[in-house]
Amino acid sequence: MGQTYLAIVNPAAGGGRSNKLLGPALQRLRDAGIEVKVATTRSAGQATEIARDAYARGVRRFIAVGGDGTSYEVVNGLFPQAIGRDVPTLAFLPLGTGNSFLRDFSDRGVEYAIEAIRSEKSRPCDVLRMRHRNGVIYFINLLSMGFSADVATLRARRFSHWGELGYITSIFLTLARFNRRPFPVRVAGEENFDGRRCLFLTFNNSKFTGGTMMIAPKAEVNDGLVEYVRWGPIGRLGLIRNLSTLYDGTHIEHPLAERKAAHKIEFNLESPVDVMVDGEVLSLHCEELDVIPAALNVVA
Repeated sequence: MGQTYLAIVNPAAGGGRSNKLLGPALQRLRDAGIEVKVATTRSAGQATEIARDAYARGVRRFIAVGGDGTSYEVVNGLFPQAIGRDVPTLAFLPLGTGNSFLRDFSDRGVEYAIEAIRSEKSRPCDVLRMRHRNGVIYFINLLSMGFSADVATLRARRFSHWGELGYITSIFLTLARFNRRPFPVRVAGEENFDGRRCLFLTFNNSKFTGGTMMIAPKAEVNDGLVEYVRWGPIGRLGLIRNLSTLYDGTHIEHPLAERKAAHKIEFNLESPVDVMVDGEVLSLHCEELDVIPAALNVVA
């Protein structure tokens, strides 16, 4: 086939699972005539540096080997330098803990990813751009505020080594605190900021988060729009009763839920807030979110 990819590998993804499974996966690609060069990260953020330097040297095909966080770092290495230049191609070997983005296309994980690379099955993908007080970030899955971000933040800061138990513990502790609060936002075309209290807000490019949670069932990765999902101040019992609807996407039919598709969203936050973005936990003073249409080719 003559394809050449740079595989950027996070060996710590999935508790070391990524590194153990990498060899056989790469061999299958090489057996299909695909040349794969490997760059291994040794610290957080290094995938961004590797992708940035490689793109500057002329590399245009990349494989993110790990979870959603690895893909997030690679995307932030490719942008903003790829804007208005050669569109980069990003493939995936989902060997980490969470691999939500690929779920939009298949639930077969690694097998599907390898087949897509071997068959050169690519499609255009929008990139979402969040401008915040201290800079800019780029993402292809979603950014969330409120309950889901609170759970992810608590797990990352206090229970990161507990595995699945850490995730469950964080959910129960966040339920106990149950901090429903406003995140003032204004969707393009609207006159006023929406400062109503809510359980969570999500700003989506693709449908899934947490592996199997269909948080934005109407999102499309190449429609040039941000899919904005808001769930108002539902109570604890109401949330528990409706948890299953988050997995089939029917939560958006709840009376307290709403969704909109927009080219741009503005924020009027008083201070930084914890957010979850493509599997990573950050604290950002968000200002404006917009879309860079078809800025990336994804192999999926």
